[in-house]
Amino acid sequence: MTIRRIPGQGWLALLGGGEFTFGETVDADRAWMAKVPSGSIGFLPAASGSTEYGDYLASYLAEGFSRELEVLPIYRRRDARRGKNLERIAHCAAVYVGGGVTDHLLEALVEEPAGEALARKLAEGGVVVGIAAAAQVFGVAARSLLTREVVPGLGWLPGGVVEPNFDPGHDRRLRELLVYPGAAWGVGIPAGAALLLGPDGQREVHGTVFLVHGEDGDLEMLEQ
Repeated sequence: MTIRRIPGQGWLALLGGGEFTFGETVDADRAWMAKVPSGSIGFLPAASGSTEYGDYLASYLAEGFSRELEVLPIYRRRDARRGKNLERIAHCAAVYVGGGVTDHLLEALVEEPAGEALARKLAEGGVVVGIAAAAQVFGVAARSLLTREVVPGLGWLPGGVVEPNFDPGHDRRLRELLVYPGAAWGVGIPAGAALLLGPDGQREVHGTVFLVHGEDGDLEMLEQ
């Protein structure tokens, strides 16, 4: 089973997690930043609902990468339908989808104009980044943090699921996602690691990323 993502000329960066303020994601961030064309980077805060998250991220990107951050004020479903926010997504070179609560992010993006705008960003050559819980929602299934049930994801990874902050010694949560109908393969991405999926089947692995086929499959390290 080949790792796949929806078509597009851009890159999808799945980050396992970690605190950027402590330098835990710097290698992963260098990797996806190298794919970003000129222009500002948008920050989508729906998962956390935090305004401070954007402030800290803006300082981090300015100091470490000399890149400008624009907060995309999408916190709930109604924000995801505002034309101004869709224009903001379109004008950014990349969109960084922050971590937090999967349920809030799915509410803002699934079958909503903002989710469609993100897909267009990827299709047209931009970069879309998801970290921690935000990385998980791009799969066919995600774990609700409110009910602990497995729920539909955005489906950007046909047949695929993502378990962030992954510990290979405790893979039960990844295998639980693989029980979901239509899930055939999964990746476990530890904090600090990243999986980048580009056009025409290109991929880059930064750090150690794990792959499993089916809920009873063997866990293996993913090669480039």
